[in-house]
Amino acid sequence: MLDLDPNRSVTPPRPAATVLVLRDDGGQLAVYVIVRHPKSGFMGGVVAFPGGKVDAADEAEALAAHVTAVSPRFGDFGEDLPASAGALAMAAARECLEEAALFPVKDTELSHDGARALRTRVESGAPLAEELKRLGCRVDLGALAPFARWITPAAEARRFDACFFLLRRPAGQEGSFDPHETTAGEWATPADLLARFERGELTIAPPTLRCLELLATCESVEAALLLASRQNLRPVCPCLALDGDTPMLVLPGDPRHPEPTAIVAGPTRFVLRDGKFRSEHP
Repeated sequence: MLDLDPNRSVTPPRPAATVLVLRDDGGQLAVYVIVRHPKSGFMGGVVAFPGGKVDAADEAEALAAHVTAVSPRFGDFGEDLPASAGALAMAAARECLEEAALFPVKDTELSHDGARALRTRVESGAPLAEELKRLGCRVDLGALAPFARWITPAAEARRFDACFFLLRRPAGQEGSFDPHETTAGEWATPADLLARFERGELTIAPPTLRCLELLATCESVEAALLLASRQNLRPVCPCLALDGDTPMLVLPGDPRHPEPTAIVAGPTRFVLRDGKFRSEHP
C-alpha cells in the first residue's frame, strides 16, 4: 500500500484535495467511498474518498466566473499551502465529479442523471467552464468544509500535501463510481467501514482511517460539520519509525515525533500489523 524507504531522497509533495461526501441515512451518518483501481499508480486497491492532485486547469481563468467563494476557514490551513485556495477547492469538486458523480453547484439543481451526464461530457473533452455556463450554474466551493490537512511521509516515493473537506451530499445526487479509475463505490457508515477493516475485508490508508474514526463519533451531517468547524487544520505529516522490527507511522504529539503537540485527535501512531497500519496508542 505504501512504498516506504527511510534512505530515499525526499520528494516535494504535490498539492491534492480529498472530499468526504456525507448524507443522513436512517438516523446514521453515511459517507461515500470508492475502491481505487488495483493498477492505480498510488494506493491501488484501497478504499478511499474521492480525490486527487491539483491540475493546472483548476486555476483556469475561464472558471473564475463560474465558482463561488471558498470557505473562510481556508486560512486555518496555514500560509504554506502548495496551491491557491481556489485551485484546491476546485480540484476537490472536480475529483468528486470525476470519481463519484457528486458535484456541488449553486443557482440551479443538478440531478443524479445530470451529474453523470456532466461527468461524461467533461471526460469526452468538453471544457468544464463552458458546461457550467450551459447549465446556468456555479461550482459551490463554499460548500466544501475544511476538515484536515495531511502530508505524505518523507519516506514515501510519491508524496502529496492533501487538504480534506466535508461536503453534504448535493440534493438529488446519489453518487456513481468511475469505472476507469475505480472499481466500486458505496455509501456506508464510518462504523461499518471500520469494522470491515478490522475483519480484514478492506484496505484503508492511515489518513482515511483517522477521518473515519473521527466521523464515527458523529450521528448526523450537522454533527460532522460542527466537528469540522473545530478541527485543527495544521498539516499532519507522519514520520516513519520502528518499534523493534515493526514499522510504524507516528503523528505529532507522539513521543517518537519531532512535533510534541498533537494536531489530530485519536491515537498518535499507526503500527503495521498483519500487513495493515492500525491506530494504536504508544
